[in-house]
Amino acid sequence: MTSSYSSLTRALAEALVDVLWFIEGSEDEQMDQDDVVKVMESVAHVVSTLSSDQQQELIALLGAMAAAETNPARREFLEEFPEGFGLIDDLS
Repeated sequence: MTSSYSSLTRALAEALVDVLWFIEGSEDEQMDQDDVVKVMESVAHVVSTLSSDQQQELIALLGAMAAAETNPARREFLEEFPEGFGLIDDLS
């Protein structure tokens, strides 16, 4: 079986975004909001511990994913991911 991903990093980034997108879109009745916050904070912590090179690689992957995304809401989620998860500082 041939992978449709160019690298393990790309595959894991896609999987991470899929999980977070699902969580973000879940209704309050579907998922405990305290658990949602815990998961989001955990992801933010993990990405904050990546090396600068790894963070830049993830930012580039997210940019490429956003550019290829046809769903406007998901594209916005991808575009906001680096700032929302602490990979870049708020520029405003």
